[in-house]
Formats: sequence, C-alpha cells, structure tokens
Amino acid sequence: MRALSKLGLATTTLVLTAWGCQQGEASSDSSENARLNPMIALHEQGEPVFGLYTPRAAPRMARGETPDPSQVKTPAQLAQETVGYDGSDYVFYSSMEGGVDEALPEFQTLVGAMHEAGATARSHPFVVKMEKISEDPEAARHIDQQLDAGVSGIMFVHVESAEELRRGLEAMRFAANGGTRDDDVGMAPEYWGVSEAEYRAKADLWPLSPQGELIAWVIVESREGLENLREIAAVPGIGVLWPGAGTLRGVFSSEGPNGERVFDEEAWEAAIQSVADACEEFDLLCGFPAGPDDIERRMAQGFDVFVMNWGDSGFQTIEVGRTVAGR
Repeated sequence: MRALSKLGLATTTLVLTAWGCQQGEASSDSSENARLNPMIALHEQGEPVFGLYTPRAAPRMARGETPDPSQVKTPAQLAQETVGYDGSDYVFYSSMEGGVDEALPEFQTLVGAMHEAGATARSHPFVVKMEKISEDPEAARHIDQQLDAGVSGIMFVHVESAEELRRGLEAMRFAANGGTRDDDVGMAPEYWGVSEAEYRAKADLWPLSPQGELIAWVIVESREGLENLREIAAVPGIGVLWPGAGTLRGVFSSEGPNGERVFDEEAWEAAIQSVADACEEFDLLCGFPAGPDDIERRMAQGFDVFVMNWGDSGFQTIEVGRTVAGR
C-alpha cells in the first residue's frame, strides 16, 4: 500500500496486464501503459507479491557426497517444473551470490530453457541475488552481465552503506539515464519479448523512473547495515527493502557458557521491525522470507513482498498469502 502514495493510482490496463501475466499469457501489447514487469504492475495496485526460488537441480547431499547423475535435473526439466506452477509472481535465483562469473553460464542456460518452455519476463520475471557489491571489484560488470541475461530485478546482499548501494543502482541504469551500464543488451530483449530499441527504452530503474521495468531489492543483514539503515533507505531507486531474517538469526546468536548457541529472538525481531519502520518512514515496499506459519502475521505488519523455497512449504505459503490478500 505504501507504493500508492508515491505513484498514484494505476490504470485498469495495468490490472489486466498483471493478471494476464499471472496466468502466463503472452502479451502483444507493447504500448506505453503495458507493464513488461508484472511485479511492478502488482506494486502499483498495492497488491502483495509472492515468489519462489528456482527448483533444486539435485537433492541435498551430505558434505563430500555427490548425487547420482540420474537424480540431477536438466535445465529443460527445471524450466518445465518452474513453468508448470502458476502461483508464483517471479522466479528467484540465488546461485550468483557466491560469484557471478562462476554461476552465470548455468543461469543463462536456465533462462534459455525457460524461454524454450514458453516463458518470458512478462510471465516469469527473474530476480537474482548477486555477490556483495563492496567485496566485488567488478561489481558493475557483473550487474551488467546479469541484466544482459534478461533479469527483471537484482537483489543486493549485505548492504552496509548508502555509497555501495548507489554504485549498484547506477550500474543498473544505462549511461543515457545517468548510470554506468553499457549499451550492450545481450539476450535480454529476447527473454523480455521486445525489440532492442524497446528494451533500452524500458530497462530503467523503477520507481526512480516511473516507466522503468527493472527493480532493485536491497537486503540489510548485518549490524553495520542496521546502524546505517536510515541512510541506506534514503537512497533513491530502491524497489524493495528487506531484512535478512536468516542471516540476522546468526548475528543475534552467541555462544552460551556450555558452548551451545543462544538465540536472542527479541533482538532479532527488533531488527526486523527496524527495517519495517524504515520502509514506512521512506515510503518503500518491504520484503520478508516468510513461511506458512508466519506469512499472515508479516502481511499484517506491513510487509509487501515474499520469497519462499520451492516445494510444498513454499506452495502452501503462497496459497495462504493469496487467500489473505484476496488474490
């Protein structure tokens, strides 16, 4: 709901476009009012957004073990599995957090397989998690590579300062729009289903550019990030601000007298609420990695965007969230 006060009312066309994309329908409408990013269409309507991680290519194994080749899914199988579930508003890919150069070829292959399976950015927009900007000397190049692969959003992890965030946001914008991204667009127009010219016109950062179709997610998950939270939240161009709930559990855990881990749940929850408060203060959308047992509570607290693991728990969480939202 916070986004509406900033952006004003959206048109009926946006409502129809968002719901069409929810069903995976191909859209031939490339007019000025048609959203290429269905997440943004939902944001402009004040609707919550729900998404899932990509399915696992292989089962979880103990350290040092490798799966049987017959248990490893091909990119085509992963794509078919992803496209076969129609309740998710976006596809979340996290492998590039450990290094873009290492994971990018696999991601590009997955995007190609998704496209072959009938997906586009209008039906299955990708949001990717990349390595920490301040620790990546080639962050601008890596952001460019991910955008060229056709993503609709990038999550910046472990953000601890306004300055590092500004560098990341600038790298998402073409030089013509005041950023540092070069003019090469790679395979992005193909996955978006538009011409190169239309892609360049639309691939700007929302809500900084109201007509932009790219979105930046910012996750705060350290004590330093929390200390600088208000400065970070004040940076123009943030699409969704997140507390790193999982990582923050470790931040607010310590070793007890007997060597056991002691979790300070009260401090952890206070950190989460400080991010929610910053979202309220700076009129930002707020994200949370919810489960079926807490999504209704987090929605009531004002969180707008949710990510869940692929599988029964994630499907159940989306079902609960959609029911609560009346979607």
